[in-house]
Amino acid sequence: MTPAGDGPRFEWRGVMLDVARHFFGPRDVERFVDLIARYRFNRLHLHLTDDQGWRIEIESWPKLAEIGGRTAVGGGAGGFYSQPEYAALCAYAAERGVTIVPEIDLPGHVNAALVAYPELAPPGAAPEPYIGTDVGFSTVATTSDVVDGFVEDVLDEVAALTPGPYLHIGGDEAGATPADEYAPFVARVCEVVRSNGKTPIGWEEIARIPLPPGTIVQHWKDGELAREAARQGAQLIMSPAGRTYLDHKYDATTRLGTTWSGHVSVRDAYEWDPGTLVDGVSESHVLGVEAALWSETLETIAHVEEMAFPRLLATAEVAWGGGRDWEAFRSRVAAEGRALDRLGVAFFRSPEIAWG
Repeated sequence: MTPAGDGPRFEWRGVMLDVARHFFGPRDVERFVDLIARYRFNRLHLHLTDDQGWRIEIESWPKLAEIGGRTAVGGGAGGFYSQPEYAALCAYAAERGVTIVPEIDLPGHVNAALVAYPELAPPGAAPEPYIGTDVGFSTVATTSDVVDGFVEDVLDEVAALTPGPYLHIGGDEAGATPADEYAPFVARVCEVVRSNGKTPIGWEEIARIPLPPGTIVQHWKDGELAREAARQGAQLIMSPAGRTYLDHKYDATTRLGTTWSGHVSVRDAYEWDPGTLVDGVSESHVLGVEAALWSETLETIAHVEEMAFPRLLATAEVAWGGGRDWEAFRSRVAAEGRALDRLGVAFFRSPEIAWG
């Protein structure tokens, strides 16, 4: 199945895979790379760290993976990528035209790191392993010299391992971080990324601060923050939850997934325009499109495939360009179902599609 149009409308055609809430090993990620490359996606954003797990080896802070990597949502098996495994994933993806974009989420979503190194936590905090799905409750001690050293060491190592030009710093849902500390901390993190020769990317909350030149902002729910990012001259990755959050249920009968932003049907994933979605954000501000697969309810790669396909086929066409023709698209998806079957993909047989 080839996306519509003669050439790509957007440079950034991405998928995010959350390996922090549940861990997916190197072979699973390689399989996912093969599948997304088939549909001309060229970025794989790996959400490597969160409250429930730390998934990449950091040699200068070994307990991040050894201790922080033990847990997962629901008490399932944890895990982490060794540095050679992560480097091999980057190389495997690059051979297939896909750039790995690592995310180290800061200053929130850090409970796994705090369990490994309690000295990173604010005074008086007593971090415990977390296997739930709440957000916004954790933060590093943003004014601590120890935390500054942690940030530099971690981002230096991840940058050195990553051949691609990007490093995602998170920045979202930092409700536990004092408001007056958030901006200077995020600015320092961006500077560490830039000092490593990488372009910083953050979720749209970072648009609350003066953005360093060249910073990329990822929109997910707040149009005002997307407009502020555009006003500051930032390029935007468009990941609106109601269109691209593929961890959301297709409909009320879907066995997996979440519903905090409603349902995302195949048609919802197909019928939207990144260049006109947010008032005040024009096509000139849009670097591209990224679908997001958060893994709170996804325990296996088969679960990932069920939630990704066939909706990723819709995202592929939105990112590639061309007009929107739902009936023609439905026919192409129905035909592609036979190819997905041959590949052994555990895709969802949406009732919106007349499968053959």
